[in-house]
Amino acid sequence: MLKRTLSRFLRQLWRLVWRGVLLFVLLSVALVLLFRFVPPPGSMVIVERKIQSWINSEPIKVQRQWRSWDELSSSAKLAVIAAEDQRFPVHRGFDIVELRRAWKTSQDGGRLRGASTLSQQTAKNVFLWSGRSWTRKGLEAWFTLLIETLWSKQRILEVYLNVAEWDSGVFGLEAASRHYFGVSASALSDRQASLLAAILPSPRTRSASRPDAQVERRSQWIAQQMRNLGGVGYLQRL
Repeated sequence: MLKRTLSRFLRQLWRLVWRGVLLFVLLSVALVLLFRFVPPPGSMVIVERKIQSWINSEPIKVQRQWRSWDELSSSAKLAVIAAEDQRFPVHRGFDIVELRRAWKTSQDGGRLRGASTLSQQTAKNVFLWSGRSWTRKGLEAWFTLLIETLWSKQRILEVYLNVAEWDSGVFGLEAASRHYFGVSASALSDRQASLLAAILPSPRTRSASRPDAQVERRSQWIAQQMRNLGGVGYLQRL
């Protein structure tokens, strides 16, 4: 009797788990499909920052204005690719070359560095929370595969540039351009674009309008990489 009861309970539990998984898959696919055509209303990073501000009793004013692909500076598009993910047009969401390099560096005694692509960063920013747990990394891989399958490369970069964090409460290229330089996202110069890309690794502790020596060096490196990639013509590969 006890054995039959336990067996029935396990079957019901298994059924519930699979129904939950199926529901999650269907909802996540539907959401990604929706955002292929409709601008995301925000991002999980914005939600996270708002919650942190409430917990710490430090009000934060979110600055963000969506801009379409044609309203975003070509220099900024190229600068972000040059800084963050130079194989963005050719990989399928995961840069195997960089992953191997990062692993080899760690095996040789160096610090394990990140090898996150623009696709992964977009998936994380829009759909997930910050952190390094295996659960979040697994969900990041799932959403990365979804957006790489259902969105174009151009759409991935467009969404990334509209949700990336550039300072406390400053999200998206339009808000960042006005925050740091007083210009629209379409009017950024190559210099301004490289400075904005240079602070992305740590946007809340660095400034694009008042760059320190580290930001200045990285900005110059990004500018050189932009030239090495062949200029904004590189964007045709998207």
